[in-house]
Amino acid sequence: MASTTDTATTVRGGRHTVRLNRPDKVLFPDDGLTKADLVAYYRAVAPRMLPHLRGRPLMLERRPDGVEGGSFMQKDVPRHFPDWVHRATVPKEHGTLTHLVCDDTATLLYAASQACVTPHRWLSRADRPHHPDRLVFDLDPAEDDFGPVRGSARLLRALLADLRLPCAVMTTGSRGLHLLVPLDRRAPADEVLRFARDVAATLAARHPGQLTTETRKAARRGRLFLDVGRNGYAQTSVAPYAVRARPGAPVAMPLTWAEVDDPATTARRWTLRDIGARLRGPDPWQDTALRRGRSLGPAARRLEALRDADHRPEG
Repeated sequence: MASTTDTATTVRGGRHTVRLNRPDKVLFPDDGLTKADLVAYYRAVAPRMLPHLRGRPLMLERRPDGVEGGSFMQKDVPRHFPDWVHRATVPKEHGTLTHLVCDDTATLLYAASQACVTPHRWLSRADRPHHPDRLVFDLDPAEDDFGPVRGSARLLRALLADLRLPCAVMTTGSRGLHLLVPLDRRAPADEVLRFARDVAATLAARHPGQLTTETRKAARRGRLFLDVGRNGYAQTSVAPYAVRARPGAPVAMPLTWAEVDDPATTARRWTLRDIGARLRGPDPWQDTALRRGRSLGPAARRLEALRDADHRPEG
């Protein structure tokens, strides 16, 4: 932190200075973590996090009264945000919305200074908002048990490999995992969503005792929910390295596939407090397949062939 008064702190982010009012405001009461701790965390992870935010509209999950107080999801950029904060105006039904776009460290720090605990990102970029470059599968267990999540991630990865689609994996910081597939931005959001639904339905049909695509919790009957709803236009997904508003301040953490199999791995294994050791190690996504987007057309044709084979009578 650059300078401090009784009620405010300033922190430098590149060419800009961010004012942090009430730096000692406790945001995580059970852990004693303050707004200053949140800002310091995002400053530390900025080099790893920003490549996954740049160019994308964000929705800010703000917790001005801490994680035990009320929250609100902010889409439109408020007027009081500084001029140097990047913005993107995107279409919505009956109008437009102007979202924050986090292209630099200062913007990330400013969002944290406004008690944005968790940034949620679009799966498309602002220059082509209707054409995602990410597809996400959210593995949501019925209970707080990571075993079914681990096994389901392996099943989904194998199916995606059959479709010749690479994927990366991250914890959500909540209960499950996200699997992300890189796209070439040719397919519109409705086509991406339809494909994701077909993949999820295929996997659930193969493993009906373990997996479901039922949106109603009562109908899941203890099975893991393959949630693909985040792939619709203007939907968001928790950003890699984002802090979650839960006790312990867990972090949505990119993983290697070896870490998925590690018995110590859970959705909340990494937290704001222990990020230092993680950042000193290699980036788990440094050699990831996310670098090159893939076309959905060939994958959709392969999926159709697999589904036909699954329904073909034996003998």
